[in-house]
Amino acid sequence: MIALLQRVTEAAVCVGNTTVGEIGRGLLVLVAVHRDDKEQDIARLAERILSYRVFPDGEDRMNRSVVDERFGLLLVPQFTLAADTKKGTRASFTKAAAPEMGEAYFERLVSACRERLEVVETGQFGANMQIRLTNDGPVTFWLET
Repeated sequence: MIALLQRVTEAAVCVGNTTVGEIGRGLLVLVAVHRDDKEQDIARLAERILSYRVFPDGEDRMNRSVVDERFGLLLVPQFTLAADTKKGTRASFTKAAAPEMGEAYFERLVSACRERLEVVETGQFGANMQIRLTNDGPVTFWLET
């Protein structure tokens, strides 16, 4: 599984003219599932997202997690992160999970995060989404399991 984690001061995801997920300060995380991912990858990625130290402590060092700070988490499915872009000028999606698996794993990741964090919002699987965010820093990390 892949998570593109971005520290934000605010973020929202819309489908059409409807906001389906929105947070203030916290993390916007774009999520992709590989076809070879296993069940244990869900728990591992949830743990990494929730405990990754990206927020400043009293000395302005990145030593605090989204859980430590009790900030929001906006999880957005984005299968294009699983693209193979090593050759040519068009991405191949053969490494991405089938939609049924991708949606199931994404929903389990959301559930795992909601067990430890109060504010967990989501995008809509399979929808054409528009994302609005203010990246803080910018601070962006690529996490994989």
